[in-house]
Amino acid sequence: MDMGISGKKALICASSKGLGRGCAEALAAEGVNVVINGRNAEVLETTAAKIRETYGVQVTAVACDVTTAEGQAMIIVAAGDVDILVTNAGGPPPGLWSDWERDDFIAALDANMLTPIALMKACLPGMMARGWGRVVNITSQSVKAPIAVLGLSNAARTGLTGYVAGTARQVADKGVNINNLLPGIHATDRAVSLDSGVMKAQGITMKQAQKQRQASIPARRYGTAEEFGAACAFLCSQHAGYIVGQNILLDGGGTNATI
Repeated sequence: MDMGISGKKALICASSKGLGRGCAEALAAEGVNVVINGRNAEVLETTAAKIRETYGVQVTAVACDVTTAEGQAMIIVAAGDVDILVTNAGGPPPGLWSDWERDDFIAALDANMLTPIALMKACLPGMMARGWGRVVNITSQSVKAPIAVLGLSNAARTGLTGYVAGTARQVADKGVNINNLLPGIHATDRAVSLDSGVMKAQGITMKQAQKQRQASIPARRYGTAEEFGAACAFLCSQHAGYIVGQNILLDGGGTNATI
């Protein structure tokens, strides 16, 4: 299927690896010029070179921490006018309700709620003026069904979901669509981090921790960055113009819910 977005420009945050990179590659495969971001300049440049070589599109790499005001300013200036925005940032650490203090919640809100909002506020006016735009926020399956040990993520990402629910319906008549993609466990560094915690807590091997988690997923496997990116590319396509303010799970059936 031709997504109809060749020649457009996308800003994809936290895209030097993992799910963000999957989204950047899927968009580049459709002929979209991309602005990618990561904190590790060496890893970021390697990814940028690979995307240029593989897909022949323009790639701008901005090394910064997008969860900071300074990083946001850098990436907004470097990106300029974009047609597509994909927000993404690493999730906060797991723990118990009794572990977290005010500063922990502020950090989670800054990274997983306020950063996407700041980037949308920067990019939406241009999209609306041009009469076309797509925003995809990478959130989490935890906004549909909370994960007890991820209370910080539950709180911050659910806050973003509420913001998007209203905002998406205010800009849709200008040809701008905002939606959220909700990943379950994918084969990324985040999964390694979570499985490492289980491994240490239970005194088991990494392979055993992975097998244990996979057993809880109806698909019996972790997702891939490639299939996640493909879903993102569709939401950014010309074919997704009637999808507004939705929360779309990519979790292998892991969220036990009817609606």
